[in-house]
Amino acid sequence: MDNDSFNYPDRPNDLSSYWMPFTANQAYKQAPRLMLEAKDMHYTTVDGRKILDGTAGLWCCNAGHGRGKIAEAIKKQVDRMDFAPSFQLGHPAAFEFANRLADLMPGDLDHVFFTNSGSESADTALKIALGYHYVRGKGSKTRLIGRERGYHGTNFGGTSVGGIVKNRMFYGSLLAGTDHIRHTHDIEHNAFTKGQPEWGAHLADDLERLVQLHDASTIAAVIVEPVAGSTGVLIPPKGYLKRLREICDKHDILLIFDEVITGFGRLGASFATEYFGVEPDIATTAKGLTNAVVPMGAVFCKKKIYDAYMENTKSGIELFHGYTYSGHPLAAVAGLATLDVYKEEGLFERAAELSDYWEDALWSLKGGHHVIDLRNLGLIAGIELEPRPGAPTARAMETFQKCFDDGVLIRVTGDIIALSPPLIVQKNQIDQMFDTIGNALKAVD
Repeated sequence: MDNDSFNYPDRPNDLSSYWMPFTANQAYKQAPRLMLEAKDMHYTTVDGRKILDGTAGLWCCNAGHGRGKIAEAIKKQVDRMDFAPSFQLGHPAAFEFANRLADLMPGDLDHVFFTNSGSESADTALKIALGYHYVRGKGSKTRLIGRERGYHGTNFGGTSVGGIVKNRMFYGSLLAGTDHIRHTHDIEHNAFTKGQPEWGAHLADDLERLVQLHDASTIAAVIVEPVAGSTGVLIPPKGYLKRLREICDKHDILLIFDEVITGFGRLGASFATEYFGVEPDIATTAKGLTNAVVPMGAVFCKKKIYDAYMENTKSGIELFHGYTYSGHPLAAVAGLATLDVYKEEGLFERAAELSDYWEDALWSLKGGHHVIDLRNLGLIAGIELEPRPGAPTARAMETFQKCFDDGVLIRVTGDIIALSPPLIVQKNQIDQMFDTIGNALKAVD
């Protein structure tokens, strides 16, 4: 296979115009990694090499690649109707999809607002939280609390409550009125813990510190990832999320779970709220929502939040927020077909069944070259490497390149390798991933 097989062959070697996201553009364009096809567990590069996908694309292709049922649903829909406005109009698929999603989410998180990405979902959730307090007559509750090392997309709201330094440092003060509780990562106490650490539930009490600093009457919401993914797979200590829920209830603060990564089977349950048995007031999703075939996000809200808007608006528009592509017809049918695939193939249950095998494979790397911690839950794994003196992130990036050269796609963030394969992964493919990573670590200084 070569570039002649690409659909747009006029300038196949000209990479100059595309400014790539979260990419070292200069280095990449000197030695590009171009994918041309994808099917099931593998990508195929432009030079015909098969690459085993250890990251579900970007935490998002939970059902694997090239799923015919999803593609067929999109083809039928685009022939029937390509687009319908979502302001004062609607189409059946969006309502059906919202209903099925509400049925899937535990508790009374039964109202769904559609977005186009995880970033938009985060900002939507924050705005809904602020508006909720406003319509209840508690307009002083405007402060938004995130967590150090948190990731909630790259729009201004999500970046402001996010806590990854490089994502924040270039953009000034961002939104006013935000603050952060401390993160839960502590290698001294929790290194090489299988599943949830025993130590650290008390870290949730840092929210009480911010209540004392700002007063609860000014705090609208707290947003956290149940499992922090993009910062390097940080597993919540036992009891931590429950304690956050209790503190939020005590002070009339909304709790928002960012489930963009943990949603749709990643932990072996529908959502993290089901897995941990802790129910937020709002949950954000995207990624696995449509198996990433068409971009889409969704924000789940408790009935009390939706009702507050409806009951306190006498007439007209209740929520002044939305997107041109909210509930897009192609995305909605892709999502419906994705839910069918998850259910028909029992992929959430499959992830739970594979989790022990996944854990054992990961822990084969204990004692490996430069490995200072291993973390796992469901079908997620984090491998933390000792940074190279004077060159942080270099060791992990070289491992990424070596694995890619050897036919396995991994993800690195800082000096942490993060893994999250499609839920259709086979045991021999799990073995291949960790064997390849182990050999790469031996080869990297």
